[in-house]
Amino acid sequence: MSPDTHGVPDRNWSYPTAIRFGTGRIAELAEQARAAGLENPLLVTDRALAGLPITAAALKVLDAAGLGRAIFSDVDPNPDETNLADGIAAYRAGGHDGVICFGGGSALDLGKMIALMAHQRVDLSVWDLEDVDDWWTRADADRIAPIIAVPTTAGTGSEVGRAGVLTNSASHKKKIIFHPKLMPAVTICDPALTVGMPAFVTAGTGMDALAHCLEAYCSPHYHPMSQGIALEGMRLVLENLPVVYRDPDNLPARAHMMSAAAMGAVAFQKGLGAIHALSHPVGAVYGTHHGTTNAVVMPMVLDFNRPAIEDRIARAAAYLGIDGGFDGFRARIMELRAELAIPENLSALGVEPDRLDELTDMALEDPSCGGNPVPMTRENTRALFQACL
Repeated sequence: MSPDTHGVPDRNWSYPTAIRFGTGRIAELAEQARAAGLENPLLVTDRALAGLPITAAALKVLDAAGLGRAIFSDVDPNPDETNLADGIAAYRAGGHDGVICFGGGSALDLGKMIALMAHQRVDLSVWDLEDVDDWWTRADADRIAPIIAVPTTAGTGSEVGRAGVLTNSASHKKKIIFHPKLMPAVTICDPALTVGMPAFVTAGTGMDALAHCLEAYCSPHYHPMSQGIALEGMRLVLENLPVVYRDPDNLPARAHMMSAAAMGAVAFQKGLGAIHALSHPVGAVYGTHHGTTNAVVMPMVLDFNRPAIEDRIARAAAYLGIDGGFDGFRARIMELRAELAIPENLSALGVEPDRLDELTDMALEDPSCGGNPVPMTRENTRALFQACL
């Protein structure tokens, strides 16, 4: 990214892939797989989804079209390099030619990593491709397998992203692995696939989508297109997340949430911030649900950033129909957390005070902290963690 020229910022923007959106579109899976050049795909999902009817239905669509029914499901909630090695072994053993990422953020991210690393040279580690500078150029792009994404949750937005999150089991640090060719060739967004989510997953993933939109909206970086997408994404979440939490079978609201999830991931190329910088190390160390952790720290981060974002949040509140400016917006977040039974603080998630120094160091190393409206230092980040307890 080059510096500003004559007051006009230079930025690199990109937008998502082809999206097949609508109820019942999972029936097109085989057709879209063939269009992407796949003849023997590996469907990557998580253990919980592997035995569910929606997964069986997807495999049936593939099998009926002569594309097999191969599946890999040894995916942890916060997948690590061991999951990746096992997935690569399954991919190579089956002679597969592409990956269908089917599930929530964990399955989508790990599926992307398998497609990325299955045929790279042996001396290239996945950690060599962390989203730092131009490290992605170390990979041989021609060796990255085609990817199709089928989200079954409405939160992460990984289905329209060029990166995946992988936990380093030795350091307990979450790393963002990036390559432009990790963008799926096509994404199938079928709201009916999200109907069977447990209530706590609906809540956590929905709050993840809200966090993406909120942090992108508050980021100080220049990206007016993402700014508008983030604002509308917040509206969709605030209006529809309580609906699907109370009425899981409400397909129109499920569809709006699926849209909001994709919008959040598109928007956050503008930047993320302290919500994710805190959440990533907590999830890596304690194995907490990412979206739920985002929701826990959200109001405290709003307070932390208030000097820099008060006017901007007041404008958002007006658009969202919330009275009271910043205070009204914060109150709505607190109401939503209560509606969704989100834990009140990090202590409720098991975070221990004696690990705050470690978590602070990890947060400051997280690339998300660079997009926070208030610069994050060791002193104020530790104080923020303390406030979250």
